[in-house]
Amino acid sequence: MKKRILIILALMFGIASAQTIKSPNGKLALKFLLSNEGTPAYELTFNQKFVIKTSRLGIELKDQPSFTKDFSVVKIDSSQTYETWEPVWGEVKTIRNNYKELAVTLQQADKRIIIIRFRLFDDGLGFRYEFPVQDGLKYFIAANELTEFNLTGDHKTFWIPGDYDSNEYVYTTSKLSEVDATFGKNVDEIMLKRLIGPDAVQTPLMMKTEDGLYINIHEAALVDYTAMNLIIDKKTFGLTAHLVPDAIGNKAYMQTPCKTPWRTVIVSDNAADIIASKTILNLNEPSKIGETSWIKPVKYIGIWWEMHVGTASWNYADINNIKLSLTDWKSLKPNGKHGATTERTKFYIDFAAKNGFDGVLVEGWNVGWEDWFGQWKENVFDFVTPYPDFNVAELQKYAEEKGVKLIMHHETSASATNYERRMDEAYRFMKQYGYDAVKTGYVGRIIPRGEHHDGQWMVNHYVRVAEKTAQYKIMLDAHEPVRPTGLHRTYPNWLACEAARGNEFNAWSEGNPPEHETILPFTRLMGGPMDYTPGIFQIKMNYFVPNKKEHVHTTLVKQMALYVTMYSPLQMAADYPEVYERFSDAFQFIKDVAVDWDDTKILEAEPGDYLTIARKARGKEDWYLGAITDENARSSKIPLNFLNKDQWYAATVYADGKDAHWEKNPMAYEINSYLVNSKTVLKLKLAEGGGAAVSFKPAAKEKMKSLKKY
Repeated sequence: MKKRILIILALMFGIASAQTIKSPNGKLALKFLLSNEGTPAYELTFNQKFVIKTSRLGIELKDQPSFTKDFSVVKIDSSQTYETWEPVWGEVKTIRNNYKELAVTLQQADKRIIIIRFRLFDDGLGFRYEFPVQDGLKYFIAANELTEFNLTGDHKTFWIPGDYDSNEYVYTTSKLSEVDATFGKNVDEIMLKRLIGPDAVQTPLMMKTEDGLYINIHEAALVDYTAMNLIIDKKTFGLTAHLVPDAIGNKAYMQTPCKTPWRTVIVSDNAADIIASKTILNLNEPSKIGETSWIKPVKYIGIWWEMHVGTASWNYADINNIKLSLTDWKSLKPNGKHGATTERTKFYIDFAAKNGFDGVLVEGWNVGWEDWFGQWKENVFDFVTPYPDFNVAELQKYAEEKGVKLIMHHETSASATNYERRMDEAYRFMKQYGYDAVKTGYVGRIIPRGEHHDGQWMVNHYVRVAEKTAQYKIMLDAHEPVRPTGLHRTYPNWLACEAARGNEFNAWSEGNPPEHETILPFTRLMGGPMDYTPGIFQIKMNYFVPNKKEHVHTTLVKQMALYVTMYSPLQMAADYPEVYERFSDAFQFIKDVAVDWDDTKILEAEPGDYLTIARKARGKEDWYLGAITDENARSSKIPLNFLNKDQWYAATVYADGKDAHWEKNPMAYEINSYLVNSKTVLKLKLAEGGGAAVSFKPAAKEKMKSLKKY
């Protein structure tokens, strides 16, 4: 269903320079202004209180007369849209797209034109710059973007440092005035060299005002442009856009007609509304893939965690400081630790088939891992040559017999040029051997040399990969990419990204603090699903490697809850199969939990503290609940009014043990089952760094007799 009302407010010069629109529910108001110097600006209020004070808009062009002032308003279009649409997969079955739009056409005396388009939703604002075809502006380079977000105070802020090449930081919580990116959590010497500056932070940026307003700033539909960081003015509490440059310092190369990504401001006095917002998705274009039946959410296991822990290796042979070509591996002797062997892969396939998993990821299957990292080499991998102990044809047949799909891994070693040359051959190879999904990786310094992970060249590369994989009917999971901006609506084969500090850091670093997973849904996940790789049950790594000090900074049960709170249609059960066999009763939740949903309810939320979410499985009556907390223990009462009112459910509650603690006793848990209905109020007790996971299934007659009511 779609309704669109267009009102042309004016079609002549000399139009009033201030225009205001309100969101459909009237809570948000957007005001456009033009200063005496002809510089565009805007304001945003929530319930008549400022969210964004008067803030400048505009883009500076390289080697061009000023394009930031001396504008006149020549046209204003106002419209309202109401429609609903169904995503191919997602957190809800149907999404409402309801907004009011203001499109302001500005012109200078030399006839150069820019359009600033605003869309105001009930929960937020999106705006972008558009450049129509025009004689005075055909080809140009964006030298800088002047977009400002002038805030009303020294807000509490959840931030990671501004960086052109990585999002893999621990979040720091501080006031805006206290941000110092050079002293952020877990910033090492290598990271320090990459940072934009002490006052630069990345988006999505999450904030909370003293009077309880939640504000999230990000961008939507990042295509053929460069990613946006933010520079903080600690005296005025203003934020200014900072664009990622290319190898020679330019920001974006433009050719009319063209447009920038949307700049987004999500606002609410309820933290749950921030996570529930669909504004970023709604600002993206509809799917460009016509027939989508081949795109299916995936629950998978894989040969991966054992390499991070250290009991296996990606590389086939042990070598040091040897520069290899793609053919030199033939003379190498096996190191005895190679993880991606035919035998080990069959073991994983058997485990997947036995436990109802869709796929098996195998990393380290292809030649090149002996000399891949940090060399800035262009031709490390060819993506079609397996190591001698990995029989591709045999494994294809074995997986087909078991009803399991193998998932391809393409580590590019950040050589995007090499990957682009080889994509067609690599994807033909995948289809030949039955692979329908690929996990890409971009570890290292980008080739073309001097480009950045988040610059325009790489932004376009990620989109080219999404388009090319779609041509081959391949699903995509990108690691080390630019942070997502809702493009999974346009390319629904792009199931997930990493683009943040994932669970793997717990295996070989200081790890992720207990609050980490309570912040990510308000930051990184605002742009799209994350392949966080949850499900680690063996919390302390010295179980596998004596004297290894690393451990996961959660309880075992919190790892289960992450399948609900960390949304992704691509969910990995990341631990060793042997570990799941030891904890088979707890593993049942991972086996049961869905990866595609008809409905989602954010039941309680506070960034950095706690989160409880319930989701209804796609096409079923089953519900799943996940609750997580930070380093503090927490008790909560959860009304189950989201359940069907005419149905009793068998609820299986996976809870932290009475003495559980993320550090002292992380693997203590208990499992209980009850009869519940929509009138039940569930009491949850979460340990420090802990969680709770609950499955709700319509109760069969035998369950009605055997289970006690809660």
